[in-house]
Amino acid sequence: MSLHSEETGSLMAVIGDEDTCVGFLLGGIGEVGEDRETNFMVVEKDTTPGQIEACFKKFLRRPDIAIILINQGYADLIRPTVDAHDLAVPTVLEIPSKQQPYEASKDSILKRAQSVFSPPERRF
Repeated sequence: MSLHSEETGSLMAVIGDEDTCVGFLLGGIGEVGEDRETNFMVVEKDTTPGQIEACFKKFLRRPDIAIILINQGYADLIRPTVDAHDLAVPTVLEIPSKQQPYEASKDSILKRAQSVFSPPERRF
């Protein structure tokens, strides 16, 4: 168990391609619970949107996860589910991948912030 999760009980989860997951795992966010449940999902080329959505919903239900990082390209595959999540915790952050750059106009959190804090002419 990582030192952070022992102290606070909160974890980060990652749904991403192999490069993204390996980077975060090398950074120390990896966790395997007593029931052998991990806090990351490596999306392969044969992974279906249904599998990504099931993992995303599983992470949403886990009380020990405070932040979910998801590659924006995979978030696009399950966009209705990502956009439907409106709670502060776990926070869902969309991140770029090597294959696809970040597009602010698709980010669900940024869209919500734009609608609250920007004048109408500056909104996406």
